[in-house]
Amino acid sequence: MFASLSDRITGSFKQLRGKGRLSEADVDGTIREIRRALLEADVALPVVRQFTSAVREKAITALQSQALNPAQQVIKIVNDELIEILGGDTRELNFASHPPTVIMLAGLQGAGKTTLAGKLGKWLKERDNKVLLIASDLQRPNAVNQLQIVGGQAGVDVWAPEPGNGIGDPVRVAREGVDHARANHYNIVIVDTAGRLGIDEEMMAQARDIRDAVKPNETLFVLDAMIGQDAVQTSIAFRDGVGFTGVVLSKLDGDARGGAALSVRGVTGVPVLFASTGEKLDDFERFHADRMASRILDMGDILTLIEQAQKAYDEKEAEDLAEKMAGGTFTLNDFLSQLQQIKKMGSMKKMLGMMPGMGQFRNELENFDEREIDRVEAIIRSMTPRERTDPKILNGSRRLRIANGSGTTVQEVNALMDRFEKAKTLMQHMSRGGGAPGMGSLPGMGKRAKARQPAASKKAKSSNKKGRSGNPAKRAQQEREAAKKAANAPQGSAFGVAKGSDDAPDLNELAKFLR
Repeated sequence: MFASLSDRITGSFKQLRGKGRLSEADVDGTIREIRRALLEADVALPVVRQFTSAVREKAITALQSQALNPAQQVIKIVNDELIEILGGDTRELNFASHPPTVIMLAGLQGAGKTTLAGKLGKWLKERDNKVLLIASDLQRPNAVNQLQIVGGQAGVDVWAPEPGNGIGDPVRVAREGVDHARANHYNIVIVDTAGRLGIDEEMMAQARDIRDAVKPNETLFVLDAMIGQDAVQTSIAFRDGVGFTGVVLSKLDGDARGGAALSVRGVTGVPVLFASTGEKLDDFERFHADRMASRILDMGDILTLIEQAQKAYDEKEAEDLAEKMAGGTFTLNDFLSQLQQIKKMGSMKKMLGMMPGMGQFRNELENFDEREIDRVEAIIRSMTPRERTDPKILNGSRRLRIANGSGTTVQEVNALMDRFEKAKTLMQHMSRGGGAPGMGSLPGMGKRAKARQPAASKKAKSSNKKGRSGNPAKRAQQEREAAKKAANAPQGSAFGVAKGSDDAPDLNELAKFLR
């Protein structure tokens, strides 16, 4: 959602980098670009004015202080102000001192309240809460049935005594649902209320009556993040008509410009507590202003990525995997297990997008095919247990059988095996203290590590470094010995192994494979 805004803001910083000193004209030019980017993203005008004014004031102060790196100072100021307009510090939910804690959802029809009730219920259940959903949306067709289905998928109970579709009293349903939760020791109640396609007094009156009947500890306003400037009027109307203590942004995975997320807190003064980032029940997360600001400025969101990994990965499996990498016993079965763990974390696009600096690879991310993981999994599952354990036995006929079984081509099977062998070698090297190419060495690879090498290894390295002697007679002797060794050495091949060695390829099998 914030792709365009992120590109525009980070692009405005390019003219600052590389300058030893900045002038007020440089700062004004950058702020002008940021203001234009925010307005094009449908951010409310009062919020834009407040934001740019605060950035300019602090940036000019930073210039006067003659900071060592004024460009970084300006970027830090923009980051801090983004965090502020997005909500500042993350606020926790207000829980009742005596259960149940009542959470009421309000918002327009189509904002995603019913689905979000299931997402929030699942999120709270995973934190050891006993959750009850109350179906008080008796107006929208099949809203009650939808909540029952979503509740079943989330693994939480649903209180739905009325069929809905215009039948029943939503206020009575909400009141009796809270009484049922209290009698049956539920500690969290989520009340789903009705919405309308537009704001009207009848909807507001019904929401107020439900609020007065259940006395919620939290009233969450569910806001469709794709509605742009209408978010301002809608949020103000609900704030004045019903009142709410927190905001939940839905459809944050859409392709709209994201102005709602940046406007709602600045306009209403109420923080954003949660964000819905997809259609699945697991596509739901706490809204952290600092992490969202970091994403907008293309600094990544490593903390959220770590949290998702911790949820998906089993600690014991991770330890076993590390041992296998170090020992060189990593097999395709382990690789398949890793693929399944990655799939649990969600979309690869989202995970890669949380890495710092990925904004410059946005086109590649957009073109990334999520089904690639499924194809790799199909290839591995088409192998026999022995082939997964010992891929060296994969000759031409076996690879053709695997390709046919997985619905892929032999070339795709070959490419996967090449990548697997390279990755296996790299992981083994890094787990033993080596460094990845182009990344330097890891801890334990300095002078002390070299000092711990066996004497024989040092001697071998020393002998390899000997050059040609300056004495003509001695140099001639060296050349004769080298020629003799070359004559006795086995002949090489185009595959880089000696003929007759165990590693030489079977040419008959190779011919079969090429045909």
